[in-house]
Amino acid sequence: MKSFFYRFVITLMASLSFGGVALAQEAPDQLVKRLSQEILDLAKNDKDIQAGNQKRVYDMVESKILPYIDFPRMTSLAAGKSWREATPEQQKQLTNEFRTLLVFTYSGAISQIKDQRVEFKPLRAAPEDTEVEVRSQVIQSRGEPIQLNYRLEKLPAGWKIYDINVLGAWLVETYKGSFSAEISKSGMDGLIKTLVEKNKKLAAASAKSGSK
Repeated sequence: MKSFFYRFVITLMASLSFGGVALAQEAPDQLVKRLSQEILDLAKNDKDIQAGNQKRVYDMVESKILPYIDFPRMTSLAAGKSWREATPEQQKQLTNEFRTLLVFTYSGAISQIKDQRVEFKPLRAAPEDTEVEVRSQVIQSRGEPIQLNYRLEKLPAGWKIYDINVLGAWLVETYKGSFSAEISKSGMDGLIKTLVEKNKKLAAASAKSGSK
């Protein structure tokens, strides 16, 4: 059950955008509330998504992925000190492969959204804060509520998400250990190669599933 919600919220996170329209003045909690509800409504009401149409899911995720997710910062935090030692090209490649991994790995779970809803807790932040945490929980018809928190930063283009917490585990920390181990074994290029190979396998599996 934990793994399902972990996949679900990462997919939700990766889908947080709104047609490319910049909403720099929108409060961070209001931004996450609005976008969360939009993605839940779409997942529940789209017959193709409910039927498990992976192309439809990927198209939806790809069309909404970039504006409100800070993948460079997320990737740099996951890579730790090795990020500063990487070349600009390595940083770009790692960011792209990490983003692709998250989309491929977790987009399938969006078709499993049924009766879940999200409740938000009051935002603890001052007007001058440039980094905040939006806290919420996923309510389901069965089982206990699932903790779901977001970390956001304020950039010139508006607020962007750079980390997410599910049941007490932050996404960045989850990947930081495996990234560090792979870098220690085969360097930054080795980590990138590992992600490339993993993404190719996920793409092949998706294509096979879609052909059935």
